[in-house]
Amino acid sequence: MESKIAKAIGLKHDPVAVVLTDEKPEDASQFKPGKWGCVMSMFANAARGRTTAFDAQTYGCWGGGVGLGFGNAYEQFPGGVDCFTRFLSSGNKEWEKGRQVGEALAGAAGKEFADDFLEGERYVKSPELVDQWLEDLPMTEIGSRYVLFKPLADMDSEREKPENVVFIVDADQLSALVILANYARKGMENVTIPYAAGCQTIGILPWREAKSENPRAVVGLTDVSARKYVRKLLGAGYLSFAMPWKLFLEMESTVEGSFLERPTWLSLQDSRQ
Repeated sequence: MESKIAKAIGLKHDPVAVVLTDEKPEDASQFKPGKWGCVMSMFANAARGRTTAFDAQTYGCWGGGVGLGFGNAYEQFPGGVDCFTRFLSSGNKEWEKGRQVGEALAGAAGKEFADDFLEGERYVKSPELVDQWLEDLPMTEIGSRYVLFKPLADMDSEREKPENVVFIVDADQLSALVILANYARKGMENVTIPYAAGCQTIGILPWREAKSENPRAVVGLTDVSARKYVRKLLGAGYLSFAMPWKLFLEMESTVEGSFLERPTWLSLQDSRQ
């Protein structure tokens, strides 16, 4: 399937369809069961043209398990959810359980993760705020076996219906998509940019939007940990823009006759070449 939007904004990387299915393509890349990995690095490979797959044993990391709809994978975090809330915030070294778990990790985990576990990633100020954030995350158990990241060009729209479509965009392209998402809608807030892991902003958060009558697009890849992993694959100046399928089709239908055919946008395009 070709995208009118992708052509109109000069997208560099392939649009990626997020598909829930019980069948895995034979050529799909997949983490080994139990092996740690960043979901967004797999997403970057999909944006470069290769289908990737995940299931309940191959989602890479705890945040990825949550982001792809495999329940509350944070319960599997070393030391459980209590240690995770401190890992994301102020660290585990100031309480007994956290120190004990951290000492065990020192010899079994990588140096960077062991340090973050004790000192905290400091993305949220306190464990209590992380608890509140967890309550706001729309954790879910998907009804299918696999989540696929599939280049949109390889998708058969007659047989497949993705949950959402994700673009990797620079600042100009993001600006265009924000305008287009609001172009045929009432209001001015048809795009949201929540704080969440990179995989959560292309998985469970746009899936939640898809349940509403007028789903919004979700801007992501603001997760600096994920950005570190995708930079070599995609480049530095990009964010993700996830559109629930209904919104994607709506936006596709409004390209013709919109600002994307007018001199202001076309001049921006010309200046990029």
